[in-house]
Amino acid sequence: MKFLNYIFVYRRLLLVVFSLVVLLPLPIILHSKEAECAYILFVIAIFWLTEALPLSVTALLPGLMFPMFGIMPSKEVASAYFKDFHLLLIGVICLATSIEKWNLHKRIALRMVMMVGVDPAWLTLGFMSSTAFLSMWLSNTSTAAMVMPIVEAVVQQIISAEAEVEAIQMTYCTGSTNHTLEIDESVNEHEANEGKEKTKQVPGYRNGKGKISSKTELEKNSGTGNKYRTKKNHMMCKLMCLCIAYSSTIGGLTTITGTSTNLIFSEHFNTRYPDCQCINFGSWFIFSFPAAIIILFLSWIWLHWLFLGFDFKMFKCDKTKTFQQKACAEVIKNEYQKLGPMRYQEIVTLVLFIVMALLWFTRDPGFVSGWSALASKYPGFISDSTVALLVGLLFFIIPAKMSTKTTSTGEIVSFDYSALITWKEFQSFMPWDIAILVGGGFALADGCEVSGLSKWIGNKLSPLGSLPVWLIILITSLMVTTLTEVASNPATITLVLPILSSLAEAIQVNPLLILIPSTLCISFAFLLPVANPPNAIVFSYGHLKVLDMVKAGLGVNIISVAVVMLAMSTWIVPLFDLNTYPSWAPAITNGTISP
Repeated sequence: MKFLNYIFVYRRLLLVVFSLVVLLPLPIILHSKEAECAYILFVIAIFWLTEALPLSVTALLPGLMFPMFGIMPSKEVASAYFKDFHLLLIGVICLATSIEKWNLHKRIALRMVMMVGVDPAWLTLGFMSSTAFLSMWLSNTSTAAMVMPIVEAVVQQIISAEAEVEAIQMTYCTGSTNHTLEIDESVNEHEANEGKEKTKQVPGYRNGKGKISSKTELEKNSGTGNKYRTKKNHMMCKLMCLCIAYSSTIGGLTTITGTSTNLIFSEHFNTRYPDCQCINFGSWFIFSFPAAIIILFLSWIWLHWLFLGFDFKMFKCDKTKTFQQKACAEVIKNEYQKLGPMRYQEIVTLVLFIVMALLWFTRDPGFVSGWSALASKYPGFISDSTVALLVGLLFFIIPAKMSTKTTSTGEIVSFDYSALITWKEFQSFMPWDIAILVGGGFALADGCEVSGLSKWIGNKLSPLGSLPVWLIILITSLMVTTLTEVASNPATITLVLPILSSLAEAIQVNPLLILIPSTLCISFAFLLPVANPPNAIVFSYGHLKVLDMVKAGLGVNIISVAVVMLAMSTWIVPLFDLNTYPSWAPAITNGTISP
């Protein structure tokens, strides 16, 4: 028993040693560059999937192993670790830092919810829309962490309002009056990144035990059955939690900067196919935005049906509000009023945010000449990262407030100013682990190309060309959707992109026809709490069981994959001319593909 305990304690160390030793015969026996690169690929894949080593540490292995096996010199491997992607990421993080520092994200979320109303169905859709919109520009994790405390306060207020209505009805029936029963407004005092919420105790909900954390309260009562007043309350809590988790992921699909997987795809594609020049911020948004809207709407219907039932009345905008809805609206209104009038820093951040988006959209829209044509003397020199860096640097330049000090005479004088963000604040937001992970993926892809492993894989996959193209797309989409449930999204896409690119080239299919749906499907990690950070954040509030997430996530997965398949056979086809093998791909005899 003690021996088994030691094995469990040192399981990661044993897995590292076991993987390196067991796979070693591959390069020793075959003794070719393809086999040596395959050995490195398998080792890295095992470490990424099992997280035997931190993902970023594993991503550094190509820098060590490629020179050791004579696949690539160290200087060439090192150059793969910093590319155009990293400059784009830096600019985007500057924007995200300022948005979160000055609370602009909270103002946007609350305002959007106030616009749609407080009917349970419409309130859910409002939270999903605002969460998805924020996730287009911020990380999925920070979006979910910011919105969930607001959702928790609203849900608790709805429950307390129902308790008050029942108390009033009971008082009316008995003919007595109880002046102590009052709705106690929730006080939302939270830090957005911590995902925690403190609310006042509501009389009639839990016997007035004082002010405690709502999350702690749920945990303390997890075994008692008094956790929720009614089953409907419990179902509503589940619905709201899952809506936030899933919409934060769905919203990230719509922009190249929305998720790390989109960024990794963009850099990989533009590096592998430099003559294409067809994937940029505008073109990605045009094809992904309709798909995300459809997925979001159908997911809303599915989740509402699963937890609260389906009724066509949910689509009606009824201006008559119940007592509970008025109480809920009051909470949201109070939270918005606490923010006060829009400050100078928020206005500047919003303006820069709009400028960045407009410059991205108009750089090279495709259907007309963009502003990048002004630099026609240097074609291809300006990219989305140029825009991100331009706007990102402004956050370090534009003054936010004056720095003052008190002189010996007691006079307050200004001596300096502080910018919208500081380097220290930027560093706290910058995901350096993702930057290293992506760099490792680029290095791994370069090694597969130089060693000939990519070509070998493509030749072995060429028999799949006999299958219908739509079936190949479906198989690859389902494969990556399943894999991403147990592995991190960045690691998954970094692993599969070189393989899928080789597959597309081998069967003479436009690479975008396979890479786009696979990239989108890698984000569909909806089944498990550990599948992605937003799932874990909402699960931590104690309203959900794993089975709830599995049932709901399975439906959302099916909806998402179906919508992606629909998009790939309709509006995306003419956008990129997907029915023909392009001239910018490796020289293979052109032919027409019939899905």
